[in-house]
Amino acid sequence: MTFTFFLSEQEFLKNIYIKVNELGNGLTYTLKTPLKITKKDWDADKQRPINIYLKKYKLLNIKLNNIKKHLLELLEEKKHLSKYAKQKEILKKIKEVCLQQETTLPKNSLLHYMQWYIDTRKELICHSTYKRYKVFYRLFERFEGFIIKQLTITEINSSFIKKFLKFGAQEEYSENTIYRSIHFIKTILNFAERQGIRTAVRELDIRREKQHKEVVTLSEQELVTVRKTKVNPGLQAAKSWLLVSCYTGQRFSDFMGFSKKQLTTINNKLCISFIQQKTQKKILLPLHPVVLKVLENNNGNFPRRLDINEYNEQIKVIAKLANLTKRIKANKRLGYRSRYVETEKWELISSHIGRRSFATNFYGKIPTPLLMSATGHSTEQMFLKYINPIDETRIETLSNYFNEIHANLIKKPVQV
Repeated sequence: MTFTFFLSEQEFLKNIYIKVNELGNGLTYTLKTPLKITKKDWDADKQRPINIYLKKYKLLNIKLNNIKKHLLELLEEKKHLSKYAKQKEILKKIKEVCLQQETTLPKNSLLHYMQWYIDTRKELICHSTYKRYKVFYRLFERFEGFIIKQLTITEINSSFIKKFLKFGAQEEYSENTIYRSIHFIKTILNFAERQGIRTAVRELDIRREKQHKEVVTLSEQELVTVRKTKVNPGLQAAKSWLLVSCYTGQRFSDFMGFSKKQLTTINNKLCISFIQQKTQKKILLPLHPVVLKVLENNNGNFPRRLDINEYNEQIKVIAKLANLTKRIKANKRLGYRSRYVETEKWELISSHIGRRSFATNFYGKIPTPLLMSATGHSTEQMFLKYINPIDETRIETLSNYFNEIHANLIKKPVQV
């Protein structure tokens, strides 16, 4: 059984057609669906919208996948009864799927258990974790379209893993994405087991994903260079926020909300008090001299606020002006995917670099528990993920210690 989607040759906004080929009996159906898309937004090779992450095309792609799954069920049901589906029946099924506002999930399906688990956790997890779970859900929804099958919870086994790995490779997902998704499936299987459903979770031997350890950070010397770099007035706010982020260690969602109202003085030390959006932790943070200078330059206020896209674009420009052109390897978003590439450092600058730079620059110089109280990390294991393992400053310091110890050793008289 094969399904082929293609566009009509008429009109600017084109209807999507489907060609159904029953390989066993040679029957072929070519049917017009109610779904439409412009030619420039259509990927003829993959038979779907070019950008399946844009909201309207995400929904369109879901409907295309659902059409394939439901038609296959209909045709196999007819085949089991030694009958052939009539063209009217197929067209009716297509229209039913297209008119559905919500996908109906069988209670034994994988997606049903995923949605059930996400719903039970919604009030216990932060919004970013909830969003990540929904990303996993949509990924497996697309996988079902890839294999043209609605999976049941009891069908998740080693064969499923192999097919998913093939799907991930074909869609060019990173290894991190693929294996995180698979480990989420293990979580779902364990959840199903707690509901009394026997699964193959104990039979799945899944390795941990490979992770590239390179963490892009700005060293203290590079931050000095950024501070000395002259920028035009349109970039000044982004430059100031970049320095604020690197010397407070906060996420964009938190530092971009800083205001004069949050400032407080404790023992003659100017501090900022706020609640982290992601963790809901209350943070009281003394301000670094660089941040105090930013406030001084803004008449005691923080810079004007920027949206994240504007900020990310502008700090790249600032880093390039600061001549941060050393070639490094790291993950970079290209199109809809993250790729491990070698490029100039300024191209890899993004909003999270401040948090990573703060952790890296002060690690080993300030007690880790104090740093964690500033960043809001609950465990040292999570905190250490922000540390750049190839920090040249720490390497140089360690080398100096080696040389100093060795020099002192050879000064001592040798005991005979």
